[in-house]
Amino acid sequence: MLSYQHAYHAGNLADLHKHALLASALDYLTRKDKPLSYVETHAGRGLYDLRSDQARKTGEAATGFTRAEAEGWLPRNHPLLQAVAKVRATHGPQTYPGSPLIAAQFLRFEDRAHLAELHPAEYEALRQVAGLATLHARDGFQVAQAVCPPTPRRGMLLIDPSFEVKDDYVAIPRQIASIARKWNVGVIALWYPILTDHRHMAMTAALAMQFPNALLSEVRFPPARPGHSMVGSGMWVLNPPWGLADEAARIEAIFRARA
Repeated sequence: MLSYQHAYHAGNLADLHKHALLASALDYLTRKDKPLSYVETHAGRGLYDLRSDQARKTGEAATGFTRAEAEGWLPRNHPLLQAVAKVRATHGPQTYPGSPLIAAQFLRFEDRAHLAELHPAEYEALRQVAGLATLHARDGFQVAQAVCPPTPRRGMLLIDPSFEVKDDYVAIPRQIASIARKWNVGVIALWYPILTDHRHMAMTAALAMQFPNALLSEVRFPPARPGHSMVGSGMWVLNPPWGLADEAARIEAIFRARA
């Protein structure tokens, strides 16, 4: 399925949750003087214009990151705010980075990045901003299976599908189990939407049975508009970096108090 366009949803509350944890994880991983690999299965276009017709049509950024930034949900030295500031210094104050550009603010010259994006238009847009990353115009799970374990072996994989295909909820635990067997030291992170029908629960239950020590972080928020089915965001992380569980707890508390 190639119909999903994240430009309509960039900077929403789910992005705030996901990207705050991603930036915190990469901030910690890159403090050590050892190279790492960063892999993404569903990279998107990498950079979004919050003034675009798509962003203004849904208004999700205005009630998401833009609101959180104005109200000071995150401390000024938070890794996500620092990454966004760096991107905006180059691309303009009304832009918002997707996860590839957030990751790029932390990755160093000796690090390696593999970004997969199957949608032709999104891939072309990503190519304009991806820098030194290796791009793959292929199915993201195929790319992850092919490059993992990556070189350098230390690193992180982000799985962030649109979940347009309902089979993803069944297939993803199998994909992760296969990758984890080959790459037992990798930080494997999965984002998923929390919908009103709670269809994610069978997937997270399957993951919990296989990986009981993984980190699970979930937040809830009101629907972006009447009839919208997404009411929360989830991040599941295998081999979470030190301190990420504490950061997840802080983010969850912020959402309970403010969202």
